[in-house]
Parts: sequence; structure tokens; C-alpha cells
Amino acid sequence: MLVLMRAIWRGAVSFGLVNVPVRLFSATENHDVQFRQVHREDAGRIRYKRVCQTCGEEVAYDDIAKGYETEDGDIVVLTDEDFADLPSRTSKEISVEKFVPADQIDPMLLDKSYYLEPDKTSTKPYILLREALESENRMAIVTVSIRTRMTMAVLRVRDGVIVMQTMLWPDEIRSPDFAFVGSDEEASEQEMSMAKLLIDQLAGDYEPDDYEDDYATALHALVKAKVEGGEVAAVAEQPEESGEVVDLLAALARSVERAKAARGEAPESDEKPAAKKSAAQASTMKKPAAKKSATKKSTAEKSTTKAAATKKTAKKTAKKTAEKKTAAKKAS
Repeated sequence: MLVLMRAIWRGAVSFGLVNVPVRLFSATENHDVQFRQVHREDAGRIRYKRVCQTCGEEVAYDDIAKGYETEDGDIVVLTDEDFADLPSRTSKEISVEKFVPADQIDPMLLDKSYYLEPDKTSTKPYILLREALESENRMAIVTVSIRTRMTMAVLRVRDGVIVMQTMLWPDEIRSPDFAFVGSDEEASEQEMSMAKLLIDQLAGDYEPDDYEDDYATALHALVKAKVEGGEVAAVAEQPEESGEVVDLLAALARSVERAKAARGEAPESDEKPAAKKSAAQASTMKKPAAKKSATKKSTAEKSTTKAAATKKTAKKTAKKTAEKKTAAKKAS
């Protein structure tokens, strides 16, 4: 079972001169069905923006700080430097402070539960600690640093494994300040006898398998039936948007497409803008080509005209030369 788990912390249990290297595993898990908030019309997921209440602008994560609200409603802003000055521990040690009788630990103080698994080289001291706790019917009060903050915890044994349960601080337990607690009203002997009889009739041992979360079981069955019945809304995956830099033109284009979709008009596919772009590029490319052809044509026409003019001039020159020769022969 533990092989399938993933260790969330590594360290060592230390008591006296004994040091037991261990790995920490979450001992519990939540089986509640997790829901997402979606748009009833199209099953689209609902997104939330981080908007400043004062200026109304969306705030980036890097600009978010921690603020403490005073009783007067004022805010004290705490910086990273402020937190750096606070006491913190990064020790990988579960330090045993003392061993106390198990019945002195109020279950109300217990919080999260973790399994401790020994390293292969520390199995013997781990078993020694486990046997000592069981035989003496005691719990170990320890201090441990998880996520840089020191907390109190207890070590106890369950099913042959040492379990560490973090503890609430005493001032985190509320006092039951109810009026009836100090009341002098008492039950009669007959009422007490009937109550004891009822308890005897319902007395028994706790068997975990006798109990079931019928709500969760029914909910899982409901979801499974809807899936098998085809009642599933396929939602297209949307690309993640940082929200930090807004492309106005792109935002307007998306708004137009959404408006068309809302009116039932077919939105333009990604191919059409590409086709338009290609057509525009082709048109742009053709125009210089046409201009170049026209230039070639004009040049050719000029060359033809020039050649014809040259040929005509040559004919005139030849004719004049011939006439001069004829006149010279007659004169002689």
C-alpha cells in the first residue's frame, strides 16, 4: 500500500541519542466528488479575475501582497522582507519532547494524519520506538517543521505503523460558552434508567465496514449514468491567457466571433483568414508583376518604333546617295 504512495517529506525521528530516518506519507485522502463552476448554457468553465476594489484594475500575481485587516478595518501590508524576519525552521527532524500517557491527549487537538515509514537501514530503531509506545500506552509529543513553520504533533501506533498527527495549538480550541452548561437541571432516575437501557440495546463494537457514504456513492452512480447515457457536454479547450497584456485587435476579433456564434451565424474558421491573407499576398505579388510586364511591353514598343525609324532613315539616306550618283554620271 505504501509503495503506491509518494513521500511528501523526508527526515528523522530523534529521541535521546537515537535517530530514526523516516519518510512521511499522507494517511488520509478526500473522496468527495469535485465540481467546477460552469455556465449552464454551454458548460463553459467560469473564470475569475483578480480585480482591485479601489482602482478597479486587474492585478497581476507579482503585484499582490498579503494584508492584515485591523479591527478598525484598516489594512497593514506585509512585504516579503517582513516575513523573512519571522522565526522559521527548515529542520528535517521530528524531535521528541516527551512521552505522555495516551489518555492525556484530547482528540480535539489532533489535526492531520501522516504515516511514518522507516528507511531500510533504520527498521530496527523504528520497531524499537513502536514497541515502546505500545507497551507503555503512551504518545510522543514532538515538534516538527513542515513548510518552514514549526508545529506540534504526536506519534502513536496504528496497525503496526507509527502515525504522526499534527496538533492544534491550545488557543485554537474554542471554549463551549453555552448557558446550559452551568444549569442545575438534572434528569430523573426514571429518565436515566431509560437512557441506560437504550444505550445497552444499541451497544456494540465499531466496525468501519458497517458504514458507507451513501451520498457519495449515489452521486458517483448519477455521474456514471449521465456519462453512459451520453449526457456529456464537450467543451473545447481554450488556450491559456495570461491576462496581463491585452491585444485589443485580437480581443475585438474574438468578441465579434462570439457575437456571431450567439446569433447562430457560422463563425469564420481559422482557414478563412489564412486564405484571405494568402489572396492578399497573391494580389500584392501580382501587381508588381503586372507593372513589370507593362514596363517590358512599353520598352518593346519603344524598341520597335525606334527600329522602324532607324530603318526608314536608312532608306532615305540610300535613296539620296543613289540620286547623287545618277546626277554625277549625267554631268560627266
